[in-house]
Amino acid sequence: MTEMRLVGRTSDGEHLEFSDANGNTFTVRISDALRAAVNERRLAAVVEEVPAFSIKEVQARLRAGESFAEVARVSGLSFEKVERYASPILQERNWIIELAEKSSPKGTSLSLRDLVIQRLAPRGVNLNQISWTTWRLDDGSWHLILKYPSSDGEREATWSFDSNKRTLHSRDDGARWINGEEIAKEKPRDRMADHGVLFPADGEPTAPPRLVAVRTDPISREEESEAKEIPSDAKKDGVTKRISIPSWDDIMFGRSKKKNEDNQDEN
Repeated sequence: MTEMRLVGRTSDGEHLEFSDANGNTFTVRISDALRAAVNERRLAAVVEEVPAFSIKEVQARLRAGESFAEVARVSGLSFEKVERYASPILQERNWIIELAEKSSPKGTSLSLRDLVIQRLAPRGVNLNQISWTTWRLDDGSWHLILKYPSSDGEREATWSFDSNKRTLHSRDDGARWINGEEIAKEKPRDRMADHGVLFPADGEPTAPPRLVAVRTDPISREEESEAKEIPSDAKKDGVTKRISIPSWDDIMFGRSKKKNEDNQDEN
């Protein structure tokens, strides 16, 4: 490229004259395009400040349980870049989960993995549908959550895990149930006490519903007399009198059929 310098306008005023290092001269017509290019204002580049997050800060947020989308929104980084930084964090989480599954909760010699299988498999839970997740807390321990399908949707069990000491502590009734720990007795037992599992385990007793027979045919005087007698075993329990059960006539008309007949005889 030949470097040229401006000499000035030509005598007609419609051209610009340039010369190179060898003394050669050149002219360029002053056109509207040239005038616009010369007079165009230079735009200063405006750089928008974006929060600067280091890789370490991004990974610290991911390790604490924030999702990719949350970290991308706060940091201003693209989702793809956050996902790329997350690879070692995901590997660390998987390693923590494997370590926790091999550890034994307090009070049992079985590993957490064996306890989960022992509790869920006999109750018809598909072990391929359970999932684990974890994140690190401020004190350095790990928040460990197990999710598994149940009759009412999905249930959870939560532990705190110290990866250095390899100790597991229950954080809710779900984890205590998995561990086989005794759950507080003041809580009423209901269908949730079995933590929503699909079926009771083999050998667990289930109380059948109690059926009460209701007699609809009239009771004879002999039967009524026998019914009023108190069995000997009941007397031992302190029973002194049978309750009187009203007949359908008493219920429908307010008095018994026998009373109606007595009233008619008196008339």
